[in-house]
Amino acid sequence: MKTLMFELRLVLQSRLALGALVLLLALSALAAWSGLQAVAAQREALARVEASHRVEIQAMGRQYADGADPGSVAYYTPHLTVNPPAPLAFAAIGQRDLQPAALRVRLLGLHSQLYESETINPELAMAGRFDFSFLLVYLAPLFVIALMHDLVTGEREAGRLRLLSSLPGRTIGLWRRRIGLRYLLVWLALILPFAAGTAAAGAGVLAFAQVALVASLYLMFWFGLAAWVGGRALTSSSSAAVLLACLVGLTMVLPTAIDAAITRSLPVSKGVELSLAQRQAVHGAWDLPRADTLEKFFRTHPEWKDTPPVTGRFHWKWYYAMHQVGDEAVAGQVAQYRASMLAREDWTARAGLLLAPVSVQVLLHRLADTDLRAQLAYQERISSFHSALRRFFYPYFFNEQKFGKEDFARMPAYVPSATARQLSTASLAALALLAIAALMLGLRQLDRLR
Repeated sequence: MKTLMFELRLVLQSRLALGALVLLLALSALAAWSGLQAVAAQREALARVEASHRVEIQAMGRQYADGADPGSVAYYTPHLTVNPPAPLAFAAIGQRDLQPAALRVRLLGLHSQLYESETINPELAMAGRFDFSFLLVYLAPLFVIALMHDLVTGEREAGRLRLLSSLPGRTIGLWRRRIGLRYLLVWLALILPFAAGTAAAGAGVLAFAQVALVASLYLMFWFGLAAWVGGRALTSSSSAAVLLACLVGLTMVLPTAIDAAITRSLPVSKGVELSLAQRQAVHGAWDLPRADTLEKFFRTHPEWKDTPPVTGRFHWKWYYAMHQVGDEAVAGQVAQYRASMLAREDWTARAGLLLAPVSVQVLLHRLADTDLRAQLAYQERISSFHSALRRFFYPYFFNEQKFGKEDFARMPAYVPSATARQLSTASLAALALLAIAALMLGLRQLDRLR
């Protein structure tokens, strides 16, 4: 214990080390606060949207008296769907800054509504959010470098390395104590504010433990890499330069190159193209015989085939059947779009098996429920809700029933549901192997010092 306290005093007496730890503590607190503020702003926006939507629906309910036209009710009534942030979303904002968290849908073609809102704020996409994920992946290694770049070279430059190497017994115990102490100080400065943020967000102990595990392994990777570089470098400046080059390469250059390769090998059409294709299919049906459109509709909905035929120039059953046929016309393109997006996500996760920073981002965004899979799951829930609306309204169209206030009150309502957040065992195992391998290599290099 006395030796450990002596090592602690040595660290804290260094202005660089003490300043780095204080700055990291402040940045971690700022990242937690920034993430909590971003999530709070999203929740407030959703609350305003829900309140406004509720007032509009109440007004429409008073407008439609008994015997209303069900086609008009279905056409003019919007149905709000929301995707509220998970408690842990403050740690890794992810896709929530880029994709809509609320969408109002009507009983028209789903895909023209689902993908026309797929817009991205270029300013947010470029800068990103300053959250715990950003701090851990990109900035925390800088503080590791600040504390570790002169661990060995500082002793060599001061002329003490040969003296330490000549002491009785192996000197690896000394290096382990120094690395372990610095690791603990960085871990505490990084995790303590995050723990407070987790408590404020109500994310729970399990969520905190999972993120802390990911952060611990990532810091272990960088401490091991810094120990290996420090054991081989001759000067502190060269050690810092090599470590900074590793940071740039592992967090920026290689991930960017891999992302470009994935994007090039797995081209994905834009969502607005799917929306346009669906609209063209619907608009083209206006020039086709109504019987042709209904025949296509009855192929997938045979239960309505024996209902009264369409008479006159316009009928709601034909109109909504036309929109459904338009959705079915682009169903293959939509399935390919989703499959390509998931394939990109899978290949990104595979890249994380070799790159610790990518693996950490995959794990944190999955835990926070802010990755691409979470957004696609939200779209899937909207699709299921839209199907429930069609099942509710179709009997009124095809059986030509009247629509009253009681029917208006019975319309399906969207119920938000969170997707199951689970750690990717493959990504976690790969991160653990990279961390252990880096640490073992670093300690072995230090053990060889003479």
